[in-house]
Amino acid sequence: MHRIRLFLTIFAAVSVAACATSPQPADVVTLSIVGTNDVHGELLPTGDKGGIVTISAYLNALRLARDEDGGAVLYIDAGDMWQGTLESNLTEGAFVVDAYNAIGVTAAAIGNHEFDFGPVGVNAIPIDDGDDPRGALKLRATEADFPLLAANLIDLSTGEPVQWDNVQPAVMVEAAGAHVGIIGVMTSSALQTTISANTPGLEIAPLAETITAEARRLRSSGADLIIVAAHAGGRCMEFDDPDDTSSCAPDAEIMRVARDIPAGLVDHIMAGHHHNGMAHIVNGISITSGYSNTIAFSRVDFTVDRARNQVIARRVFPPQLAAAGLRNEYEGHALIPMPEVEAIAKQAAAEAEAQKQESLGVTLAGAFELERSVESPLSNVMTQALLDSFEADISIHNVFGGIRSILPAGELTYGDVYEMFPFDNVVTILHISGRDLRRIIARQVHRKPRLPGFSGMRVIISCNGDKMDVVMHLADGREIADAERIRVIANDFLALGGDDILTPAIPDGGFDLKLDMPRTRDALVEWFKARPGIMNPADFRSLDTPKWNLPDEISPTCQL
Repeated sequence: MHRIRLFLTIFAAVSVAACATSPQPADVVTLSIVGTNDVHGELLPTGDKGGIVTISAYLNALRLARDEDGGAVLYIDAGDMWQGTLESNLTEGAFVVDAYNAIGVTAAAIGNHEFDFGPVGVNAIPIDDGDDPRGALKLRATEADFPLLAANLIDLSTGEPVQWDNVQPAVMVEAAGAHVGIIGVMTSSALQTTISANTPGLEIAPLAETITAEARRLRSSGADLIIVAAHAGGRCMEFDDPDDTSSCAPDAEIMRVARDIPAGLVDHIMAGHHHNGMAHIVNGISITSGYSNTIAFSRVDFTVDRARNQVIARRVFPPQLAAAGLRNEYEGHALIPMPEVEAIAKQAAAEAEAQKQESLGVTLAGAFELERSVESPLSNVMTQALLDSFEADISIHNVFGGIRSILPAGELTYGDVYEMFPFDNVVTILHISGRDLRRIIARQVHRKPRLPGFSGMRVIISCNGDKMDVVMHLADGREIADAERIRVIANDFLALGGDDILTPAIPDGGFDLKLDMPRTRDALVEWFKARPGIMNPADFRSLDTPKWNLPDEISPTCQL
């Protein structure tokens, strides 16, 4: 029973149901802004992930509290909504949209992974003539009862923000008599962190500049409060004092954006993308983020004097952990999931269960863990599987961000592999010169601990003053010469510049994105099926002869 409605502005006209039975709010009202980000298709509770089901219980309790004091709740999502779980991916996010419609999302930003499904149907990238590379995203947008926002996603053919059904730069809503403008933006690297084949003809406009322009338009249209749903993030470690940003990464994208927005123009940023927590104030703008995958939700309360059209108080909450069973009540009300949301989630789970439980014939003697700062059994098994499956010299993978969960001990199932690698990326073979490969490796050294994983090669790095020496050996011990052409297994995401790992090699080395190549995940599944029996993570450690051999400390000035 939340009193929120959208009204006609120069930006959009959208309608939602309003509760007519609630008491008339006073001139001073509380607006609770609840946010999720990087949900990635999590519908049902699992472990420390509450799922949208548990989020609905918290949201319902908070709405009841606001109904009692005449305030209102806005629920805003900061993007990466539906790509991730098998339950969601089987329908290209349709179940997530259904759940969001049932829960009553006010607005949502488009994130980079909203592009991952490509055309409607089984193909993750355009293959046939007439395939719309954004078909699945556009279809989900038309099914949503809430607007999708993308102010800085520019159509190169027009030079303006994209014009798709129910996709717009910003929206104005009325909540408990207060006028709230909501702007949606995405990270400057959005098009480099999705499947590039699905993003031709698009570019990303600067975030701060875009937010400033949209916020001024909204203010001129009567907005009392400006909220930004930003699929762009940062990282903070402590949440005791929102004014204390000493535990935050100062150069994180959303921190820089907040500092570049004129003071007093924007009230709050709902951040995402980096999968971290935030609950801080920068340049007078509060910034919140609730980790990812429904581990938590974010919240900020604004006290608004509607008579004077201004915010008179603000309370920033630390990330609100949302694991099922963590609490029995919230804001004085029992935590009871919304039945319609729970029904949607259970239907999605039932449709995915048979495929998730398919045994691959392998029993893992222990968990294959991911250790992002060092070589790990999980990184090594993934890159080794790809190398074994195709004729190539080495395989390379973006470990940081490209692997989403461990492989648990016990019988290995299709669902385990899916959760580890939920992306529909396609295997790609690149031909890279030894010289370009050396450049690639040298650039990655300075990204420690976010080093890519690889198999088939051993790298030795040394620094002599400002001069970096990169020696690369293939598995047979032979040193890779500059003039040599190396066959590299990667995925289309990396081949097309994703995560800026292989970018230096693409102009000269080139690649073939062959349509008959399998999805990376399917190649992994077949590799496991071909090796039935017991598999031990200890067999996939190379700590005695590490693939990466780096000095303990590397000066930023040490370059190739």
